[in-house]
Parts: sequence; structure tokens; C-alpha cells
Amino acid sequence: MKFGIGQPVRRREDVRLVTGCGQYTDDLSFENQLYAAFVRSPHAHARLLGIDTAEARAMPGVIGILTHEDVADAPTMPTLARNKNRDGSDVVVTPKALLPADRARFCGEAVAMVLADSAARARDAADAVFVDYDPLGAAANSDEAKNSEQIWEQIPGNLALDWADGNEAATEAAFASAARIVAIDLVQNRVVPAPMETRAAIGDYDAKTERYTLYSGTQGVAGYRERLEIAFQVSSEKLRVVSGDVGGGFGQKTSVTVEQMLVLIASKKFGCPVRWTGDRSEAFLADTHGRNLKTHAELALDSDARILAVRVKTDADIGAYMSMIGPNVVTTGGMRILGGVYRVPSAYVHVMGYITNSSCISAYRGAGRPEAGYIMDRLLDLAAAEFGLDRIEIRKRNLLSSEELPYKNWKGLTIDSGEFVRNLEEAAAIADWHGFKARRRESEARGKLRGQGVSYYVEVSGGPPGPEPAAIRFSGDGGVQVLLGTQSNGQGHETSFAQLVSDRLGLDYHLVSILEGDTDYGVEGRGSVGSRSLQTAGNAILAAADDIIRKGKLAAAHMLQAGGADVHFSIEGEQGLFRVAGSERAISLRDLAVTLQREKIPGFETGLDSEGAFEGKPTYPNGCHICEAEIDTDTGKVAIVRYVIVDDMGRVVNPLIVEGQVIGGVAQGLGQALMENVVYDPDSGQLLTASFLDYAMPRASDMPSIDMRYNEILCTTNPLGSKGAGEAGTVGALPAIIGALSDALGVSHIDMPATPDRIWKILTRTRN
Repeated sequence: MKFGIGQPVRRREDVRLVTGCGQYTDDLSFENQLYAAFVRSPHAHARLLGIDTAEARAMPGVIGILTHEDVADAPTMPTLARNKNRDGSDVVVTPKALLPADRARFCGEAVAMVLADSAARARDAADAVFVDYDPLGAAANSDEAKNSEQIWEQIPGNLALDWADGNEAATEAAFASAARIVAIDLVQNRVVPAPMETRAAIGDYDAKTERYTLYSGTQGVAGYRERLEIAFQVSSEKLRVVSGDVGGGFGQKTSVTVEQMLVLIASKKFGCPVRWTGDRSEAFLADTHGRNLKTHAELALDSDARILAVRVKTDADIGAYMSMIGPNVVTTGGMRILGGVYRVPSAYVHVMGYITNSSCISAYRGAGRPEAGYIMDRLLDLAAAEFGLDRIEIRKRNLLSSEELPYKNWKGLTIDSGEFVRNLEEAAAIADWHGFKARRRESEARGKLRGQGVSYYVEVSGGPPGPEPAAIRFSGDGGVQVLLGTQSNGQGHETSFAQLVSDRLGLDYHLVSILEGDTDYGVEGRGSVGSRSLQTAGNAILAAADDIIRKGKLAAAHMLQAGGADVHFSIEGEQGLFRVAGSERAISLRDLAVTLQREKIPGFETGLDSEGAFEGKPTYPNGCHICEAEIDTDTGKVAIVRYVIVDDMGRVVNPLIVEGQVIGGVAQGLGQALMENVVYDPDSGQLLTASFLDYAMPRASDMPSIDMRYNEILCTTNPLGSKGAGEAGTVGALPAIIGALSDALGVSHIDMPATPDRIWKILTRTRN
């Protein structure tokens, strides 16, 4: 079909978005609305001795100011941290008040909320609030936290979690018997998600119905409402969450935030809508960050360079508070896939998570999987050098064969499908891996250093467990509305999901509307996290469509007077038709739906409207990235000159959208690998990279042209056969780029971000 599965249909939402016709949270406006601004701590750690609001309250347009005393009875921030320590004890959860009572624990923490009749007046009044601080010693990172002043009374040594997984005894035995052992120290630099749309929230409390409504960009409204229900101790009927267009999420917009809860509280208190839109400086200071790990990793191999075991010890920076899912990210989120699609008989992982005086760590594109993939590929590069093997060859020796699938990894995850060696070999052929020496000589002739890197990544996608629903409703003209619980933040849902409906039902693609982002739709989905939308909501749509076909056959048999003969459904000429077997009597699905809307036939009072749900198992998108990079020896500047990807994402509904998702993931991986880095002053805990003047983001000129191919190897765990795509590019990019730079420099490893300054220093040491 022209707009069916597999077709490169251009994203129809783009016309609206690029012409300024999208509707983001900040585009909404309400009568009598108030504007909020926040007073934020300039100190990373300080006692709050008092807050004087008198001058600010007297300023024109100021309606009110909230401090801790005003919200002392309000709930604390929700967290899903339910990890167990190695000794079986529960992780101690940090109680995050909406506005702190006694001390601020990171630079940028909100300590007061100002409300005024304009945004400018609210900001001016916030500047006039006087807070009496008593600065305390600050721990800017996990190393300092081990020996610094205790940040939380109930967390001795600032050690928030001490988690382990795997078979320690078997792993130790494997290392004891190994022919060779390689080890590496790795840094996962702290990064900011930096979505194009900063966080924003509008709270609107209706006193008549006692109902709260939150308008805010999220990655899933149902999950937000569920957590707000618990926090506010109200029933779901008393809460509505609405997300319109969302300008990027990258994991950051999965979690309820202080500002979202406070605009709801303020709306109830002052009897009118309250809005807040964060600026970019607030985003750097107060948004959750990603990554920030220091890891020592070891790989045990036999005499044939085959993996026996992997052992990992990580210090993780948690931030000042445990975010909603931060502890899960640094533990189970990624480490469950450690070892990738290589044969790894045994593994042992130990994570020590430290509280620091910094913004909270939470999910960021990949949420632990890029960290795990980075460990394996960097270890394999070292092992290749140790054995004198080509880096492609050592991977081929250890990758699972198709005959070994399904394969249960050391953690118990079952990898069901894939052709890993095939993808690796195809990528190597496309990239002309073995012809690299000639290109290196050519670069050297121009005064450049050239290196090549390879990674073989695997992702585990699917997000949180639980059934994902979908509902299909017919309108009077035969068009359909598809109601979903997922949430697009740039993935192209309006296009891909419409393709699914058009393909399965033979309906005009342009008559299919996708509705998501409002809890009043009554579709309790799990949102868009963990690259899960297509494989969950997509299959729920197909289940609803199949129910439509089932109902349609019964209705068509009645209307066509089939007389007991079978009625078949097929797509003829891009139109879904019900036909009585052995006859010319037929009716299109669209005409049948319209007729049932107009004529109330007994048994079909709701027409063809249907619902479906799907709860699947995780899927394992995977593939090979090969990168070639050149280094300018005078400046240390890097240019990515060749980039090849061969991916397996199962069934591809829209190749254009998949390509865009992968390129976006590579861009974020490239940013972390080469330039992005959050830096706190080690003495004061002040954020030194608090704007785009100090924090480098990749530009179009930094991105290479990507030669991307894919093999559609269907997974066996969902009817569509699809696997996730959204985070895969990031997982593969980090080790491929760093591998290329290490190769170019002739060193075993260079830490991220591989900035020109860092590279230049290595070159200088080499020359000396």
C-alpha cells in the first residue's frame, strides 16, 4: 500500500511543527492566569537560616510567595527507587520536599516560589527575595562524597546504595582460570538532556469539581497521573494530565518534578491557573542530568580469545536526591544487558551510588544501556590488542550465532532473534574495513591522524511492564480516531501509527487521526520510554484493528444477507472490503462503518469501535557501527569522515522515521563522546557549564554523513515483529567513536569527552 507498513512516508506532523503551528505547553493561555518564578539556591550546600519576602511581596503585580512553611504539609517528591543493597537491606530513600525546610543541597535548588501577574514581574520579585544562607562544605562528585561532610543524616559516608548482581563465585573462578585478563578504567561523563523545549507546567485547580489539571510536556500522561494520585492522595477522577506537542524528552520528561507539583498547589491556593516556563539557565541548573559514572571493568578470556567472564565495579553519582528512576538507571536499567549479544558465561557487577551536591541523575537516552555497551566494546578492543587480533575477528569469535538463539544471558534475559555475525560482516564490507590502511596513509600525507572504530551494540527495549492499550473510534464520515497512552516527543507517532491502521484496515491514511496526551481519553498506557511505543502500542492497534475486522464480518454478513456463507476481509485497490464468499456482494469497511453509525442495528450499537491491548516481552534491537575519524595534529580537532551502520530493528514500519531516530541517537552519542560535559567546581559545587556558551552541543557541521542499512530480522515476542529504535543509535555511537580516536592516537583508550584540548595533550605527550 502507498501508505502502508514499510513505506517511507514523510512525517505529516512536520508541516505543523516547522511552520510554528504546534501547540506546546508555553503556547497555552488561560484567563486570570498567574506566572511563577523560582528563587534558586546559589550555593551547592547551605543551611537556610531564614527567608525574607517582605520587599518582594510589596512589589507591583506580586500576588503571593510560597516557602517551605506554606507547603510543609504537601507531599514529598515521588521516587520509584526500590533497589536492595548487597546485604539485602533497602536503599535509603532521600525525602525531597517541594521547597526545602532547613538546607539547600545543590546549586539551583528551588527554595521559594513567587507568583505575579506577569512573568517579568515574577522574575523581578524573585530577585528581591532575601535568603539567609550559611554555606556548608560541598561534594561535587562521587570521589569527593566519600570523604566530605555528610549530606543526609541517614546516609553515612554519603553512600546511598551498595548494589550487586551476578554470580560472584563463578566469575571469580573464571578469572582464576583465564589465559588472559584485560582491564580498563572508564568515565561516563555527566551530560544534560537539553531538549529543544525546556520544561514548562500549568496548573489549573477547579474548586467546583475539586479537580486538578496539569498541562505539561511529558513522556506519558497516565504515569504522571498515577504518581500525582499517590502524592496528592486523591482519586484518578480528581486529576487530569494533558501533554500537547512535546519538544523532546530523552528520558528527562518521564518524571514528575517539583515545579509541576507546585503549580497545582499554587493554583488551588490562589484560585486561578498558574504557569511556569523554565529558561535555559534553569534547565542547566535544575533539570535532571544523565550518566556520570566511573567504572573499572575486567574481561577474562581463554587462550582462543573467547570470553569467560566480565567483572565490573562502578562508582555512580546519584546527585543530591534520588530522582524518580535514577537508582534504577545506574543498576538494573543497563547492567541487565551487560555482555550484549556476546557469549558471556558469567558476570558480576558491583555499583556504589553516592549522594553529591549536584543535580539529580535520571534517565537519559538509553538509560544505562549505552553505559553497558560501552564497557563491553572497550574491553574487546583491549582484548584484540592483547591477542594481536583484528577487532572484527575477536567480535566474530564471541558473537552468538543464530543457531544458539533463543539465548538466555547471565541475567536471565532471553534474546530471541538476530543475525549478529551477518550484520557485523556486512558493516565491515560496506565500510571497507580491511582497506583502511590505504586511507590512513592518505590522511597521514595530509598531516592528519586517522583511526577506525567498531562497536556491536544491543539494546533492551520495551520499557516498563504492563499492558498497553489502544482504542479505535469511527466518525460519521468513515474516518477513525486512534486513542493511545503513549506520547510522541518527536518520534513521528502521527505518521507511523496511521500507517499501521491504513495497512491493516485498508482505510485512507489521511482519514486516520492519532490522539494521545490526555488522561481524559481513558487510555491508561505506560508512555514513551525505553523505545517501547511501536512494539507495544503498535501491537495494541493491530489487536483493536483485528477486533474491528471480526465485528465487521458479522455486521457485513447481516447487511449483505450472507445466508450463512462465510464473509472474508481483504484489501483490494488499497480499500478494505468485506465480501461474501463465492459472490460479488461486498461492502467497504468505511461504508460499513458509516452505515452502522447511521443505522442502529441490534448487536452493533457501538458500530465498529474497538479496543485492543498488548503486553509483550522485551525486544533486542542490535547492530554494528563503524566509525572513521581524522585528527588535526596541530589543534586536536576531530572530524568524523566515515560512518556506517547496519541495524536490526525488526519490522520497520517507516524507514524515514527509523533513519531519523538513529541519526538523532548518533548525534547525542557523538555529543557525549566528543564535547558534552557538565562540570562542577570541585571546591564550591558551583555549576561551571551553565549555558551553551560553556557547554558544547554538536552542530550539523559536526555530524558525518551516515551510511545506514538495516536487516529486518523479526523478533518472536510480538505479532508485528518490531524492535525498538529510539535509543539504539546512542548505544552504538559511544564506543565506535572512542575506538576510532584511540586507534588514531595509538593509545589504548581516551576518556569521553575527547575534546581537542584532551587530544592535543595526548599528542604533545607523544611528541615529547
